[in-house]
Amino acid sequence: MLFNQGANFKNGAIANAIVAAIVALPVLAETANFGTLTLSPGFESPRAVLRGSTGGSYSLSAIANADRHKNKCLGFATPTPDHIIVLQQKFSFLTLQVNSGGKDTTLLVQGPGNAVRCGDDAGQNKDAGIVDSDWQAGSYRIWVGTLEPGVKSDYTISVQE
Repeated sequence: MLFNQGANFKNGAIANAIVAAIVALPVLAETANFGTLTLSPGFESPRAVLRGSTGGSYSLSAIANADRHKNKCLGFATPTPDHIIVLQQKFSFLTLQVNSGGKDTTLLVQGPGNAVRCGDDAGQNKDAGIVDSDWQAGSYRIWVGTLEPGVKSDYTISVQE
């Protein structure tokens, strides 16, 4: 039997490099299309406004079909979250409200432990909103979507305690 030590070493080095890259992935900083906002309890509401635009064709139901309250996760956005909100401490109650000037938006928020919250129309308004309790400290990835893929629309999201 022939044994090629050079090829074995080379394959081992490649395997080690791949393992090192995979292990390093969680250390990489997570990015968002429109940035990150860090909040602590008692934050000033005018400070907690995010701005962005819709326009992706990635189905948000690929992240989750339904949230922790069995609300359907609808819409299309980009695969990369639009925003990241970092909660430095636990919040007992938060409201996230999209304002796109009346366009039909959707909202998906994925938090610590992959807990998902989804929102669609808020009352008579076609803009999405989420009103929920028990927000744990940590990072929340936020996608703002539209019911049809590729629809471009500017929006703001207000966050309130």
